[in-house]
Amino acid sequence: MYQRASSMIQYALFATAVSLVTNECVLAQPPEPARPADSTRPLERPPTGSGNETAPTTATPDWLFTETFPPLGFTGPSSVLPREVPSDGDYIPMEDRWRLGMPALDRYGKKHPPTIDYPFQLGHWWDPYNQNVLKGDFPIIGQNIFFNLTGRLNQLVDTRQTPIPTTPFESTANPYQEEFYGKPNQLANFSFLSMQLDLFQGDTLVFRPIDWRLRVVPFFNVNVLNVEELAVVNPNVLRGVQRDRTFFALQEWFFETKIADSGPYYDFASVRAGSQYFNNDFRGFLYSDTNRMVRLFGTRFANQDQFNLVATFQAEKDTNSGLNSFDNRQQNVYMMNYYHQDFLFPGYTVQGSIAYNHDNATGLIYDKNSFLVRPEPVGVFRPHAVDVAYFGLASDGHIGRYNISSQFYYALGNDTLNALANQEQDISAAFAAIEASYDRDYTRFRTSFLWASGDRDPNNSHATGFDAPFPNENFAGGNFSYWQRQSIKLFGTNLTNAGSLLPDLRTSRIQGQTNFVNPGLLLLNGGIDVDVTPKLKLINNVNMLWFESSKVLEQYVYASGIDNFIGTDISVGCEYRPLLSNNAVITFGASTLIPGSGFKSLYNKFQSTVDPPVAGFVDLVLQY
Repeated sequence: MYQRASSMIQYALFATAVSLVTNECVLAQPPEPARPADSTRPLERPPTGSGNETAPTTATPDWLFTETFPPLGFTGPSSVLPREVPSDGDYIPMEDRWRLGMPALDRYGKKHPPTIDYPFQLGHWWDPYNQNVLKGDFPIIGQNIFFNLTGRLNQLVDTRQTPIPTTPFESTANPYQEEFYGKPNQLANFSFLSMQLDLFQGDTLVFRPIDWRLRVVPFFNVNVLNVEELAVVNPNVLRGVQRDRTFFALQEWFFETKIADSGPYYDFASVRAGSQYFNNDFRGFLYSDTNRMVRLFGTRFANQDQFNLVATFQAEKDTNSGLNSFDNRQQNVYMMNYYHQDFLFPGYTVQGSIAYNHDNATGLIYDKNSFLVRPEPVGVFRPHAVDVAYFGLASDGHIGRYNISSQFYYALGNDTLNALANQEQDISAAFAAIEASYDRDYTRFRTSFLWASGDRDPNNSHATGFDAPFPNENFAGGNFSYWQRQSIKLFGTNLTNAGSLLPDLRTSRIQGQTNFVNPGLLLLNGGIDVDVTPKLKLINNVNMLWFESSKVLEQYVYASGIDNFIGTDISVGCEYRPLLSNNAVITFGASTLIPGSGFKSLYNKFQSTVDPPVAGFVDLVLQY
């Protein structure tokens, strides 16, 4: 690559004309280009005289030559060795096409104060905003091998109230406590520190898919839980009411390579093997997880269609951090989906998917806090296997100014021995959800509906309550919602698990097995999202919740007449980005559940009704 020296030639012609007119033979030298005060810093801007200047020849005057400007940003050292030397003043060889020089511009001569926006910012190794070799703006090896370094600190403080059963009289935190449900207060603190190391060959992830990629993301977590009742942090009451844990995980690690180009419009097919993130649908209703898998993916018809073929080999999760361990979960999930964009309307995408969950029967599995998670501590609680196929149809996009998102799943399979039904189950369950929204100025008005089928007869051999292997829904408020964010205990299982809307009576979303003998759910949502400023966004939601059928709950708690109405979930949240980027994000949420008659039937006290539980959290993310 060459840099044209036309500006210097024009100056030379002008100087020659002046000398002829004035009969003077002295030519003025061109002015020295402006340079910042710190231009001699190594790596960022090589100093003058470092070998980047063109060498004059005896036949050409010195003033016809110009020095090359060093590149802007933090470029790091170039690994491209020069193969050409300048032969004349017309062209200057520039073989490293990523490190082309630009003239330094000190507007107004103020030496680049941080409060004034300047073109051609210099950048530093610690600066992620301007060009930086550590962020993949310049190749680290040759012309097309890049490295991207991302450090992330996630600090989460979560305070909540959930119904907590007490232990027998002789071991309660408060002696002679007669109420079955004790003090509901909990305070959790989570610190996640991660470092993403990403090495890839390509053209900085633009236009053309990368040729290959190697990615490693280690995580370190510290978590603390404080409660006010015994036997919550551990079945052993001697462990008290506080739990401190640390955990290290290699959360992501994979190698990706492109195996085919299928057209002139950068359509491709690639394979990625290792621990990686995958979401089977638009909203995370079925499977949204980072785990061990092999994935074949690519595009067709000028990127109008996309496809995924995925085989997962689940690793066991750490109980308290939710990160992956190095132990085998003995569960495989196979998924296939296909997306088609601009279906009937521009900007409207449809997706079809097929998934299969095979969860092996294992021995008695206890979590890191000594609670039994597989099988469920219900009935005979014997190990059992679950095999379920899912058929899905989804859509997401806009039709004019209206945004539409929908999802339908049908589940069909077998459970060799369901703990609640105490017999083998043929599974046949369904799920449907839809959200419609309308944008006006800086406000989005939303409404949504969700239906997960419930089991109306827990004593037969047909399980009709819908469940998913690893859901994490971004729907009806998502993690701002009280109902989705909290794990609400009900004897040995959970009525609902953190991260899932489904009341599936599992012991754990991340370690328990899917259970299709459950009450199901009906949800009606209304919400408003407001972009108050470019930095601040408000998320407001109201959810009305019902059990689809309460027959399973009546048998489980040995009580009759449990109403279907769960209650009203009200949540308010805000996202604040002080730097107008994702390098610093502060998220705050507050929520409550106003109990309905169904929730009261399960959690009322002897002498009073259950109070509306409240919850709140603050989540700080700092990212380089």
